Amino acid sequence: MIDFWLAAGLLLLVALSFLLIPVLRSRRAQREEDRTALNVALYQERVAELQTQQEEGVLDAAQMDAGRAEAARELLADTEGVEAPRASRLGKPLPLLAAVLVPVLGLGLYMHYGASDKVELTREFSQAPKSMEEMTQRLERVVAAQPDSAEGMYFLGRTYMAQDRPADAAKMFERTVNLAGRQPELLGQWAQAQYFADGKKWSDKVQALTDEALKADPKEVTSLGLLGIAAFEGERYQDAIDYWNRLLAQLPPNDPSREALQGGITRATEKLVASGGKVAQAPAAKTAALLKVSVDLAAELKTKVQPGDSVFIFARAVSGPPAPLAVKRMTVADLPVTVELSDADAMMPQLKLSNFPEVQLVARISRAGKPTAGEWIGRSQPLASSTTAPQTLTIDSPDK
Repeated sequence: MIDFWLAAGLLLLVALSFLLIPVLRSRRAQREEDRTALNVALYQERVAELQTQQEEGVLDAAQMDAGRAEAARELLADTEGVEAPRASRLGKPLPLLAAVLVPVLGLGLYMHYGASDKVELTREFSQAPKSMEEMTQRLERVVAAQPDSAEGMYFLGRTYMAQDRPADAAKMFERTVNLAGRQPELLGQWAQAQYFADGKKWSDKVQALTDEALKADPKEVTSLGLLGIAAFEGERYQDAIDYWNRLLAQLPPNDPSREALQGGITRATEKLVASGGKVAQAPAAKTAALLKVSVDLAAELKTKVQPGDSVFIFARAVSGPPAPLAVKRMTVADLPVTVELSDADAMMPQLKLSNFPEVQLVARISRAGKPTAGEWIGRSQPLASSTTAPQTLTIDSPDK
């Protein structure tokens, strides 16, 4: 903040200089007026002396005129170059009063409407925190300075959880939900913090939050993990196994938490068997969809396309979002070609072939390289995403 206040001080000095210039100018004019008055008095005194000498007979008329002319020349020389006094409508008190009030009012207005706290926070966040406590203090000041920042509240809530302060975290996640909306991830975080804040006691509030989160997103990981913990603590080991298996299916293969989660499933299995129970078999996993399609160009179009034109081959849901579920990009020079479309070609993880029962195959030629618009197209009839028989697709129609 030192450089900020130095810059503000320099700007203030510039402003004060404009206010004090009239005062300095008036003082200079006053000095010039005083000097002129002194010169006139000396001239008058010199003329009086000459008149006295003339009366005493020391000077004759010619000498008197010569002496008076000399005194007049000296007066003219002394007053030459002096500016005529300018009248000021403001007077002296007003600029001085403004010079005092401007910095006082400016500082007061800045402290009330300014953002010195945000400037300081920006400077602090440019440097890495030295401890978790310092990071927490910074986030707390961010939330205080920006009470409408859902991101700041969310990260502060996560920080509170990392510091084993679940009650504070629950309050912060509740504020985040009120600002950002009832998003599944936020509801899951709120439920988890509330559960630990209540001393690991399951409550209707926590149940309602997890139910709402999983209704909006059945794969919400925090809610699945929390339900597994609650089931394990309540000795409902089969439920814990089921929830944790669902969570395990959402984690990437290299996720570091997979090992701990698998360990929890193993412990729940052991306790279930030790209590005389039997682990229920998990339902068979859905087989990943794999469509094999051969694409060719109609003979009448071969003279109307160029070898470098892009060819997009994709599958889209018959009933669902318009975005492609799986896509491959080729060129006209590659035709005819046979490709495989599977879940591995999904553009978004939540939009997979296996998630939609019925799809349509599309092949589009786009000279501009745009998958959403082109010159020529070929479409298949709707077919099941579980189809294993090879499909044939011909590009033969204008793309409208």
